[in-house]
Amino acid sequence: MSENVFLFVPNIIGYARIILNIISFWYMPTDYVLAIFCYLTSVLLDEFDGLAARVLNQSTKFGVMLDQLTDRAATMCLLVVLSHFYPKWMFLFQMLMTVDIVGHWLYVHSCNMIGMLSHKKIDASSNPVMHLYYTSRPFLSFMCIGNELCYSSLYVLNFTEGPSISFLFFSTGLWRLLFYICIPVAVVKSAISILHLIIASRNIAIVDVAERSKAREEQKHN
Repeated sequence: MSENVFLFVPNIIGYARIILNIISFWYMPTDYVLAIFCYLTSVLLDEFDGLAARVLNQSTKFGVMLDQLTDRAATMCLLVVLSHFYPKWMFLFQMLMTVDIVGHWLYVHSCNMIGMLSHKKIDASSNPVMHLYYTSRPFLSFMCIGNELCYSSLYVLNFTEGPSISFLFFSTGLWRLLFYICIPVAVVKSAISILHLIIASRNIAIVDVAERSKAREEQKHN
C-alpha cells in the first residue's frame, strides 16, 4: 500500500497553519485580537511541523515547499497590511517583501539546480553564517520568531500600545517595547535573505559556466 504524503502529520500541521493565516488575514483590518492570535499561533505551529517530520520520519519535498510557501505568503500578507496602516513606510515594506520572497525562492531553486538534497545542508566552510542559520535550530527559531514578532507588534501598535511597562524613568507600552526589542532581529533576518540571494546567484552562475563549458566541448567533438 502506497503512502499518502498529503496526510502526513507535518503536512496536516501545515494545512492548519494555512487556515489560521487565512482567518488572520480576513480579520486584520477589523479585529486585531483574533487576527494576531491566529497569526502567532501559525508561527508557533511552524516550530512543530519540522519536529514532527523528524520524529515520525515524515520529511517530504512537498512538506518543505508547503512550509516555505506558507512562511513567505504569511509574512508578505502581514507586510501588505502594514503598508496600509503605515503608508509612509510602504516602500520599505515593499523592499522587505521583495528581498524575503526573491531571496528564499532563488536559493531553494539554486539548491535543486546543483543537486542538493536539502536547502538546509550547508557546508560550514562555504558560508558559516548560512551554516549556523540552517544547522542551529535554536538560532533559526529565534530569528524567525523574532522577525515575526517585530512585524506583529507593529501591526498591533496601530490599534493599541498594550499594557504600560515602567522601569525607573522609562515607560512605554508592551507592544511598542516588543517592537523595539525585535527590530535588530528583523534587520539581521533581512540581511540573511539578501545573503540567500547572493549565494543563490553565485550557485546559478557556476551552473551556467559549467553548462556553457560542456556545450563548447560537445561542439568541438561534433
